[in-house]
Amino acid sequence: MNAILALALLLLVMMLLIGGKQGLANFFALTVNALLMILVVILMASGFNPIILAVVFGLIILASTIFLSTSHVAVAGPAFVSALLIMTLLVGLIILTMTLSQTAGFGPEDSESLEGFSVYIGVSFPHILIATTLLGTLGAIAEAAIAVAAGMDEIKDQASDAVIKQMGHEIIGTALNTLFFGFFGGFSSLFIWFASLRYPFSQIINNKIFVGELLQVLISVIAVVLTVPMTTWVVTTRHAHRRKE
Repeated sequence: MNAILALALLLLVMMLLIGGKQGLANFFALTVNALLMILVVILMASGFNPIILAVVFGLIILASTIFLSTSHVAVAGPAFVSALLIMTLLVGLIILTMTLSQTAGFGPEDSESLEGFSVYIGVSFPHILIATTLLGTLGAIAEAAIAVAAGMDEIKDQASDAVIKQMGHEIIGTALNTLFFGFFGGFSSLFIWFASLRYPFSQIINNKIFVGELLQVLISVIAVVLTVPMTTWVVTTRHAHRRKE
């Protein structure tokens, strides 16, 4: 706990020194989102529907992340609209994917850690998986939406199709690497365990934990890829309406 508080304080100081008021706003958004996530977990454990909670709190988290990350309304507005549209599309995709994959719950690797504990706690693990997958994509969606909206706001009417396409490619490439290394870093200990026990490749790619984590990364990548053209369309439409006025 002391290490967490020390690192949080260090992060706050660095964000103030480097980002100034905007850095403080970003730290406040991070704190708000962390508290909201804790509240979501408490409500899920209390028996509320995880999918409904994920959708409702997802909207709040997107709003706090985007509108506190930038003070420019011309950037925050289109970014939020596009992120909201992508989140709506993802709900159906996530429900379909996670229902068909059957990766909810615990894998055999968790049996030792769960020994002595009951898993009959009155919650739906498939619903929790859907909810956590949706909430896990929000950061990538918000980041991509803000990057595209801010970039297009800078170049405005001077933006050509080639420039917009290049900007989209760079954002997608950066997000893809971030998600991949995050997945690999979080899963590396289990990879080492698989290698030490000489698991065959066929067994690894059919492992419940591995498949579940990989599906979440792939859904996040799909979300980022969809966010780029969606945000471009929202910003372009907004500029077209303004020119008509």
